Amino acid sequence: MTVNAPRIFVDADACPVKEEVYRVAFRHAVPVIVVANSYMRLPGNALVERVMVEALPDAADDYIAAAVDPRSVVVTADILLAERCLKSEAMVIAPNGKPFTADTIGVAVATRAIMEELRGSGETTGGPPPFSKTDRSRFLSALHDALLRLK
Repeated sequence: MTVNAPRIFVDADACPVKEEVYRVAFRHAVPVIVVANSYMRLPGNALVERVMVEALPDAADDYIAAAVDPRSVVVTADILLAERCLKSEAMVIAPNGKPFTADTIGVAVATRAIMEELRGSGETTGGPPPFSKTDRSRFLSALHDALLRLK
């Protein structure tokens, strides 16, 4: 792998689109770094690398944030990790296919803080909508487009 080659980092412990990441990565011949704090089965392909981090809060986030660069695509639903990766000029895509960008991350962080405060006060806030086929399709398209832009 050359220094300037695109790479995909997956915040993998709760990622619902790992199979989709592999499918797009193999089509584009782009390495995938799967970062998790627990063992998970990975495809037997030289493009996929496993990074096991300690089972500590933010260990996977810290690894990913330190490793990314402008040629990286990060797959995560973690808003604070997305913010850190954007500071390194990485592209960041949520599993539902929606990109995190410099223009949208501030609102996402603020909304997260408000929701956390509401939950802390005992307010029932519900959760995210169920993951759908449309989300999966949007993700496939977003990752494909991100890799085309990097190439």
